[in-house]
Amino acid sequence: MTYPHIEPYAHGLLEVGDGHQVYWETCGNPDGRPALVLHGGPGSGCTPGWRRFFDPAAYRVVLFDQRGCGRSTPSAGDPDADLSTNTTHHLLADIDLLRERLGIDRWLLFGGSWGSTLGTAYAQRHPDRVTAVVLFSVAVLTQRNVEWITRAMGRVFPAQWAAFRAGVPEGERDGSLVGAYARLLADPDAAVREKAARDWCAWEDSHVAVRGDEKPSARYADPAFRMTFARLVTHYWRHAAWFDDADLLRDARRLAGIPGVLIHGRLDVSSPLDDAWELAQAWPGAELVDDAGHGAGYPGMAEAALAALDRFAKAP
Repeated sequence: MTYPHIEPYAHGLLEVGDGHQVYWETCGNPDGRPALVLHGGPGSGCTPGWRRFFDPAAYRVVLFDQRGCGRSTPSAGDPDADLSTNTTHHLLADIDLLRERLGIDRWLLFGGSWGSTLGTAYAQRHPDRVTAVVLFSVAVLTQRNVEWITRAMGRVFPAQWAAFRAGVPEGERDGSLVGAYARLLADPDAAVREKAARDWCAWEDSHVAVRGDEKPSARYADPAFRMTFARLVTHYWRHAAWFDDADLLRDARRLAGIPGVLIHGRLDVSSPLDDAWELAQAWPGAELVDDAGHGAGYPGMAEAALAALDRFAKAP
């Protein structure tokens, strides 16, 4: 259902400060409608599959790897990497620096999961620089949702959660599990770090699944990806993305006038539907499409995203 694979016509590394270089690429039509892809995670990086959601004749698609992941440097998977300059506010500044570097005035935002949090935050901060927003697997990163994923969801996946909880020392199992994992992932012992990354990613695989026969994600078989992803997710989650729980919903009124499509799964256990529903209620002009599970690979999700992007491609 997606468009054919395309290659970038330009790419590079953008110096964003604090010793970070952010990888970016552009593909499609250089004179097309600008669109920015915001990947999930944090720490997933942008993969070629994201390019295929866009009509290459209509869009100038910009993809980038957020700080510390993918082809950006330095890697957050390095145990010596300083994560203090890797926050949501740094990423928002990076996005606007990239916009200026590429000479783009306004662009459409397309993101999923963590990318939906980042896209919502960017659009609220710079509504005059956004033409439209398409988000799927809508996730509002809050302390409430961190507690849901790391503790309350044990009621849904009891066996998998018991293994996840057992991955931290006994004295820390009734405290902040995300904090305990973040500490283990920074341990001087490489074996401790590696076990923590495996345990964290095993739980990630569990809570995004809606069927018991789903295969583990192949990306977690890569030790470098596993470590980078686990370190960045725990870093962002233990700080609740540096937002108060009500921030993104309270400021949704700033999105008035920006057309938005929120695509979410009724069976998405990882990110319950109420956040997407509340955001749609608070965002004048937003449309909510609810079906399937967590991720664009579920039936109906990719089709809804393609339909929204195609519609915006034809908008005046």
